[in-house]
Amino acid sequence: MTGLNTGLKTICTGLLAMGIVLVLTCCTKKSTAQTSAVDLNLDVKTPLRFVVYGDTRFHDPADTKAANPTARVDLVRAIAEANAAFICITGDIVYNGNDSDDWKIWDMETRAWREKRIPVYPALGNHDLHGDPAVALGNYFQRFPDLKASRYYSLRAGNTLFLTLDSSQPETTGPQGDWLKAKLDHVPGDVDFVLLVFHHPPYTSSSDTNKEARGGGHSARSQEQALAKLLEERQAHSRYRIVVFNGHVHNYEHHAHGGVEYFVSGGGAAHPYMIDRAPDDLFKSDQVNFHYLTVDVNHQQLTVTMNRLDLSTGKALWTQPDLVKISNSAAVAAQAAAGH
Repeated sequence: MTGLNTGLKTICTGLLAMGIVLVLTCCTKKSTAQTSAVDLNLDVKTPLRFVVYGDTRFHDPADTKAANPTARVDLVRAIAEANAAFICITGDIVYNGNDSDDWKIWDMETRAWREKRIPVYPALGNHDLHGDPAVALGNYFQRFPDLKASRYYSLRAGNTLFLTLDSSQPETTGPQGDWLKAKLDHVPGDVDFVLLVFHHPPYTSSSDTNKEARGGGHSARSQEQALAKLLEERQAHSRYRIVVFNGHVHNYEHHAHGGVEYFVSGGGAAHPYMIDRAPDDLFKSDQVNFHYLTVDVNHQQLTVTMNRLDLSTGKALWTQPDLVKISNSAAVAAQAAAGH
């Protein structure tokens, strides 16, 4: 490289001597890799409430195939009034991550959250990375500067520790896997709940095989299944309780395995997936489930409430068809892991 630079310098000197100006442009591809993770702290006390939901697909409201714009606006409005300390998004915030117009729709439709100063802590979804990854990530981090370009990160809020992952990268191996294991090895003693937020679910009733008949779907991938195994092994020996929130499947699901509770919250307005419920899915519904989750936390218990939006009559009808109470007791978790 030194010899090349010297040669170019000699050529340029010679051309300048002949009165010829040469302009050299060096183009390098911007790296999208993450070299370190940020640890965030939110100054809130327990008890606290936050919101989880995902697969919102902010996009041109005229394109009703990608998402339901009415549902999206109604959900944003309801969340603004939910008295939440912050909002977690399970991914697929926009339809195309490299489309600046999609992000402008996000800016416009979520203005109420910023006016109320409600922090938003997202996980990356596959749609958020559509197109040129450097452009897509530039759009993403412009909206979330507190992340300091971290594709995975931690958040401490009250007695909860959030570990937000990027499921476009390996979760149990490589830099992200090493980071995750180190975080699980050093959970502070005053943390009662460790909450993981990422896009692709380890457990789902959905399937890639029902796309044509049921309006779309996604099967669980092997890398998330490996992550679930790691978490369940940790739960068996942990005093804190592990709860997982995902998206990707455009519906609501609740699964429990090895003492770990898993919630799929992908009903943020993307076109619905009509799924055939698996036997281990603790929520039974054959309906469209646009929704958001409110999560209320105290020192003994975490309560997840599913807030469902029904637009079938042309008017917004809200119900709460599922409510799950999760104890932080290590004994409860151990019994669950043992199948009692």
